[in-house]
Amino acid sequence: MPEYEKEIVKVSEGKRKNSFMNNDTPFCITGIEPLDQKLGGGIPQGNSVLVVGSSGSGKTTFCMQYLTNGAKQGERGVFFTITEPLFKLTKNMENFKFYDKKLIEDGMVNIIDLRIISDRLGLNVEKYSVEDASALLEVLKDIADELQVKRLVIDSITALCYRLESDEMIRDFIFKLGSSLASMGCTTLLTSEIPPVMVGDLKYSKYGIEEFIADGIIYLSDIDRKGDLIRTMQVVKMRGTSHSRSKVAMNISSDRGIEIITLLKSRG
Repeated sequence: MPEYEKEIVKVSEGKRKNSFMNNDTPFCITGIEPLDQKLGGGIPQGNSVLVVGSSGSGKTTFCMQYLTNGAKQGERGVFFTITEPLFKLTKNMENFKFYDKKLIEDGMVNIIDLRIISDRLGLNVEKYSVEDASALLEVLKDIADELQVKRLVIDSITALCYRLESDEMIRDFIFKLGSSLASMGCTTLLTSEIPPVMVGDLKYSKYGIEEFIADGIIYLSDIDRKGDLIRTMQVVKMRGTSHSRSKVAMNISSDRGIEIITLLKSRG
């Protein structure tokens, strides 16, 4: 077993032990009440969670609602985007009632384009070297520390890793990112892009290592009901809390954002 895999096993085992040893860990409340109930109170504070789904599954909306709900509770957050320009992201979010421009103006929700950060650092925007990846990691930590955030989103970890030059670099970067986020103490959502699932081919990440680093996985998908696609959500894993793993129906509305309802069984 390569050294980085041994280290990942150690980190995962350590997180698992801590999750059972410390039952007093406070929860980070998502503000989406049915989800918080399924999680036994919320996401354990300090966890790093993969939000997994294909294009259009609601990952970005879910993450922005998570940050906005936290800001309304007094918890500052930062959204690092690498998939959408800032103007396009904010324009899309203006369609939702949960979105509050004042929270951005007051610095409670910060939206930062990683492509601009890379450009200012003089990094190759398309491909990162080992030195580039290390510099980017330091900047992510410095920004989070300076802003004193409690909630952090990277959208997406898939697009970020695409810019690394080799599989070895990707694995090393993800391992170091997981360690850094754990030491920062903020609760983090990492969006993970996957293609529509074929039977027997379900994967929670593109590179096959993210799910071992992450403390939790929230899986967004679709099911076909007589020609209609129904959005679904499932908490696949979440260290530090006893949670439901049942799949539920999910709706996205401009009025309430992410809504969760009971998934009725099909009668065929």
